[in-house]
Amino acid sequence: MKLFEINGRGILLIGCGKMGSALLGGWLNQGLEADDITVIEPNPSKWLVSQKINLNKIIPEKPSIVIIAVKPQLMSKAVPNLKTLGNSDTLFISIAAGTSISYFEKTLGDKTPIIRVMPNTPAAIGKGITAVVGNKYANNHYMEQADLLLSAVGKTVRLESESQIDTVTAVSGSGPAYVFHLIEALAAAGVTNGLSPELSMVLAKATVVGAGYLAEASDESPENLRINVTSPGGTTQAALAILMDNKNGFFDLLERAVFAASQRSKELGALDND
Repeated sequence: MKLFEINGRGILLIGCGKMGSALLGGWLNQGLEADDITVIEPNPSKWLVSQKINLNKIIPEKPSIVIIAVKPQLMSKAVPNLKTLGNSDTLFISIAAGTSISYFEKTLGDKTPIIRVMPNTPAAIGKGITAVVGNKYANNHYMEQADLLLSAVGKTVRLESESQIDTVTAVSGSGPAYVFHLIEALAAAGVTNGLSPELSMVLAKATVVGAGYLAEASDESPENLRINVTSPGGTTQAALAILMDNKNGFFDLLERAVFAASQRSKELGALDND
């Protein structure tokens, strides 16, 4: 089974930590031949070593696709070594947060097809959401290749411009942490009001997971789903009167949180691209 056209030239994955491993596992599960994949990872996990891919071997002369999944602080060491692959029909896909397309164009060559993506941690279980944006040389064919490649770990969305990446980072990139904190807070509130920590945590986790699945599966908007479970004068309405307070409710709190994360993303991007 071929996820996408690699023309016998294979895929090169630079860096195979959590996100790289999630992608690799998804490709292999979907039938991509292990022989078509070369991975460069100086500290391979036991799982990675056990796979039959080409691990830490000679870099293919002209791979079809190069995925860069190293930590931002290692970017300046990894990317210059790939310069001979730039300005060609090899597609570069970057998963590194905070590293702009312009950095890759300066380092690899300004005619290099480059796609920058922002995944999130649920990709580890195939439930991720990845935002995708490319430079002018990343035509629709390349974008479709990236969509297929990243669909191995969840859904993809295309951005209108790279300037949206910082907000995407703040919403979906950092978003799982907000949900985890919601689970923490909901479970703690249950304990405060008389439940055991174990029972409260089970209830909080199942409630958030179930509500998420329902929101994804339903044709109704989250607003309508909320209204459907809110009886006038009932318990849910009593709670929502607090959570939907104009000054101290969820809307204001999350707006400020997302703004803070977005601003920090811009600051880190400026530092990493100096």
